[in-house]
Formats: sequence, structure tokens, C-alpha cells
Amino acid sequence: MRISSRRKATITFLVLGVTLASIAVAVGFGWIIFNWREGIKVFLGIIFFGAISAGLILNTIFLVREIKRNEQHDSFINAVTHELKTPIASIRLYLQTLQSREVEEAKRKEFYRLMLDDSDRLLKTVEQVLKAGEAIHKKTPPERVLLDFGGLVRECVEMARTRHHLSEEHLQFQLSSNSEGAGVLGDGEELRTAVTNMIENAIKYSGENIDVAVRVDTPDTKRVILSVRDHGVGIPANELKRIFKRFYRVPSRALGQVKGTGLGLFIVRSIAKKHGGSVFAQSPGVGQGTTVVMDLPRRLSPVRPS
Repeated sequence: MRISSRRKATITFLVLGVTLASIAVAVGFGWIIFNWREGIKVFLGIIFFGAISAGLILNTIFLVREIKRNEQHDSFINAVTHELKTPIASIRLYLQTLQSREVEEAKRKEFYRLMLDDSDRLLKTVEQVLKAGEAIHKKTPPERVLLDFGGLVRECVEMARTRHHLSEEHLQFQLSSNSEGAGVLGDGEELRTAVTNMIENAIKYSGENIDVAVRVDTPDTKRVILSVRDHGVGIPANELKRIFKRFYRVPSRALGQVKGTGLGLFIVRSIAKKHGGSVFAQSPGVGQGTTVVMDLPRRLSPVRPS
């Protein structure tokens, strides 16, 4: 497997930084040993060479981070370009076909359906990019109202079933008995976005055999927990925290076959943090599925289910 030029640059900068820091430390200790009787000079020498070493190390860390960030940004641009270009090309092809020749009614309806599906995919990509921008730059606090969180999640599940033509068997919803009417104080639109992203992510990475379980629990009077479990491609243990970073996608052949922008879970984490909650992922390993959990503060006053 060929190492990319950016990976080579990262390794080069890392080795160079470590080497320079080692040389600086070696020279510094040598100078101290030869001048150990000169108290003030030794003290100043320690400070001087310590500053040089720290500067070299920090500079190397900064360069490596920038290289990785640029690499992720380029991957994001490529992913978004593909996500935008593919449905546009598909819609254009169907429109050219309809314009150039007569198409029977059944086929025309099929073309319309496919174009609508491509339009939805296009709109979803644009919305993901816009939501990610809002998550980073939006400083004003969201307008918060008392919400029936279980009802909100149920609506998102039903929308996903309709969108992906899934039965209740393939996309299950469970609401624990003590979660009926459990309240969350928050922005309804943002929470719907977070829940939808969690469900869509589970469906996307389930492969051909979709088996997703969505569950809402209230383990105590202070928390409401949403868990979305799939039996898909799974995630390596060392990647579980990184998947919530902006633009980040797990470097795996199985995951690489699934197209995406690397923004979905970043948006989920940003919205959860805005609402005083947290989000994390669990996975036994590659090929063994993933569970994404969002933990939100619970409103003690019950909300009537809508």
C-alpha cells in the first residue's frame, strides 16, 4: 500500500522535529556539563535550551496537525463534490432522455421518482454543510422550549422508515415505560437534526441487511438517553472518539465504500453539547455493528405525549 505524499510529509516533519529537539537537548546538556561550575550560566543555559526544545516540539506538533487537517479538508471537498456531482449528473441524464424522445407513462413516472430521490440527496448534502457551518459559527443560544423527546424521536424514526422504505422490523423503535412524556428543554429543529443524523448514519453503515434499533430510556430523573444501534460495518476501538470530529471518516476499506461528508456525527455532538448533553459511540469491532448514544438533561416536569 503506497503511502500518500501528505503522510510522507507528516513523517518527515515529525522525524525532523524530534531530531532537532534531540540535538538541542544534547547540546544543552553538554554545555551544562562543561560549565556546571558557572551557576548563573548553567541556570540561563537550562532556560535557553529548554525554550528552544519546547519551541521545536510545539512547532512540529502544529505542523503535523495542520497537515492532517488539510488532508481531512481535502477529503471533505472530494466527498462533497461527489455527493453534489452524482445526483446532478443523474437528474441531467433523465431530463435529457425525457427531452430527446417519447417515454411511456410508466417509465416517465419512474424517472420522476428517481429525480426526486436525487434531489433529496442533493438537498441533504447542502443541509449537512450548512448545519456544520451553523454548529461552528452560531453564537446565539437556541430558542428552547419544553419538548416530548420520546415523541420527537418517534417522528424521526417514522420519517426515516418512509424515506428509506423500511418496515418496523428493519428500523425498530422502543420507548421505555418510564420515558413516556419525558421532557427535554431544547430547540426542536436542532434536536430533530441530531436524531435524524444518528438514524441516517446507522442506516447508511448497515450495508444491505438493515437492522437498526432506536431506543429512548430515562435511567433517572436527570437524564434522557437515546441509543441507536446497528449491525453494520462496526468501528475499530481506536477510532470511536475520532468519528465525532469535523470531516473525519474512519480509514477502512469497508467504511470507505460508503460515501459521506464526515459531518453527520460532528453535527450531533455539537447539538448535544449546546443542550448540555454528550454523545459517544460503542462498537465491539469491525463488522460487529455500532451503537451511538446521546445523553441529554431531562426536564423534571413531565410533558404530555403529542
